[in-house]
Amino acid sequence: METFEEFIQQIDHPDHRDRMEEVLGWVKEKYPQLEEKIAWKQPMFTDHGTFILGFSVSKKHIAVAPERVAIDHFSDQIKQAGYDHTKEIIRIKWNQQVDYALLGNMIEFNIKDKADCSTFWRK
Repeated sequence: METFEEFIQQIDHPDHRDRMEEVLGWVKEKYPQLEEKIAWKQPMFTDHGTFILGFSVSKKHIAVAPERVAIDHFSDQIKQAGYDHTKEIIRIKWNQQVDYALLGNMIEFNIKDKADCSTFWRK
């Protein structure tokens, strides 16, 4: 996870830093074929050059960005997990558990849905 080290070290709160490192580490361990990338100052995972999932942090939450199509597809499950979301991001508050099954489902959805995608973002 060398790619993300600088990003992680810039997180002020030690518990938040540990949580973000845990989440990024889980993705890397579960999906080792995904490439790690920092873009727009945020950690992202890509597959054959196409965006799969990105993260950012704020004072109140981790933001997960799987693209709008995935959020629309998993909207009910996102709400059932107790997360707020917009059209583009899912907010996991620092005091909430990470629903790794949901996170994995979104990653797998994007990998399959974008298998033939030749651009970074969906068109």
